[in-house]
Amino acid sequence: MATSAPAASADAFIAAPGGVDGRSGYCEATRTFRSLRPPVPLPPKDAPLSFPAFAFSLLPSPPPAHPALLDAATGEAVSFPAFRSQVRALAGALRSRLGLQRGDVAFVLAPARLDVPVLYFALLSFGAVASPANPALTAAEVAHLVALSGASVAFAVSSTAAKVPAGLPTVLLDSDQFRSFLRSEGRGEGLAPETVAVRQSETAAIQYSSGTTGRVKAAALSHRNFIAMAAGSHALAPKPRHGCDRMLLGAPMFHSLGFYFALKAVVLGQTTVLVTDAVARRGVKGVVEAAERWAVTEMTAAPPVVMAMAKEPCVLEALERVVCGGAPLPTTAAERFRLRFPNVDLCMGYGSTEAGGISLMIGREECSRIGSAGRVSENVEVKIVDHVTGKPLSVGQKGELLVRGPAVMTGYVGDDEANASTFDSEGWLKTGDLCYIDQDGFLFVVDRLKELIKYKGYQVPPAELELVLQTLPAVVDAAVMPYPHEEAGQIPIALVVRLPGSKITEAEVMDHVAKRVAPYKKIRKVLFVDSIPKSPAGKILRRQLTNYVQYSAVSRL
Repeated sequence: MATSAPAASADAFIAAPGGVDGRSGYCEATRTFRSLRPPVPLPPKDAPLSFPAFAFSLLPSPPPAHPALLDAATGEAVSFPAFRSQVRALAGALRSRLGLQRGDVAFVLAPARLDVPVLYFALLSFGAVASPANPALTAAEVAHLVALSGASVAFAVSSTAAKVPAGLPTVLLDSDQFRSFLRSEGRGEGLAPETVAVRQSETAAIQYSSGTTGRVKAAALSHRNFIAMAAGSHALAPKPRHGCDRMLLGAPMFHSLGFYFALKAVVLGQTTVLVTDAVARRGVKGVVEAAERWAVTEMTAAPPVVMAMAKEPCVLEALERVVCGGAPLPTTAAERFRLRFPNVDLCMGYGSTEAGGISLMIGREECSRIGSAGRVSENVEVKIVDHVTGKPLSVGQKGELLVRGPAVMTGYVGDDEANASTFDSEGWLKTGDLCYIDQDGFLFVVDRLKELIKYKGYQVPPAELELVLQTLPAVVDAAVMPYPHEEAGQIPIALVVRLPGSKITEAEVMDHVAKRVAPYKKIRKVLFVDSIPKSPAGKILRRQLTNYVQYSAVSRL
């Protein structure tokens, strides 16, 4: 699993000298911004330690009496002792009965289920790699991701198994075989996860991202990446005001945010209330009713859910905080939410698959900074640079955000070219986002330098849709652009150059794409144009297209 690691240690800055402005976090000597939060100690880098071992070490003894996992639709629950038992049994079965070994990549194509977190922990416990993907993807999309990750086995359910490439061994989570794995304690005698010395630098997960370009890449995240994030969450987690801490996981577990929250809930001893398909099918109403029914204290929510919550009639007396990320939340929506729920902290955050959590609001005072993405997270160092010259910028100046820290990915799998363009020689990861940090250390994300479209928190790569559009015989050329949308954040729209004499319609173009991509990637509007502006090298001049879109008939959306 070859990746090109940054040239400098991601942990090196933690021991750097002082001279940091206590208000903004800006260090004049290094021209960087440091976190204003207390540094969180991490285990020695060379100590063998898997993420599951780290997580279980932080659980109290005896373990919490409340459930570790709870199905929001059925109420079925898994206790913390049962969770640990299932993880151990499954890890033994995967090694002894399936022959999985340390370093093997397991592709996971399944909706939210109680056994998915168990599977993640079991794989990571003996050094296998979890690689989850959206179950709504098409078979062609799945095949591409499997090839990128180099998966040697797949875990799916009956409804998604047909999308897995033929020839890839597949285990169904809703099968008797898998259920027997969860109860197979003792069959893997001598193969207990503790017997495998997993290094923190080893890959724990491969997640899919388009990064700063339009093509999908496989980002490798190490055990130390997750240990660093979870250590910070554990050290800075607010104590629940209403006893049992229950977290409604609205983010999908194949998404980087949902994946991490499923892991860190165990570290915090929280009950993870899963939004399964039966709840998700009812939309925002189903999510809000689940939050009410199970008296959750925390929930993750994409901007469309937060916006809808401010309008839904509901009583959420136990709710203390909502963590919102994945896409920008309009300021008006944040204000409406705070008026509707004055005692709930709306915690905006900012991060990426590649960099982990970069910033997050903690506490009532920070959450009052509407429009910001919070303060830089613990153990994280950032730099704002002029995106043309690379010159470091200071407080209040807008430029590209670069990040360095122990949560940053080790690199893209098998893609030296992408790694070279994503990391600089000092190990800084380029986010591709235009940002600034104010005098109080709050981060503001202004615009996206990268091409990525964010539809309801999902990443939609324009280049992928452009390739699909160009398979239409009646299409000469095409470009896909984001367009602002109140509920979705952004929607993909296509600018299409028709073959002379062609009568192809907007509906036909949208239907062609819809049949070939996941639902969230669908084109929502088509504009027919005479040409697509391009550079001499053939690159689409997207800024020119942005101006065209803004003054076009898209106003009808």
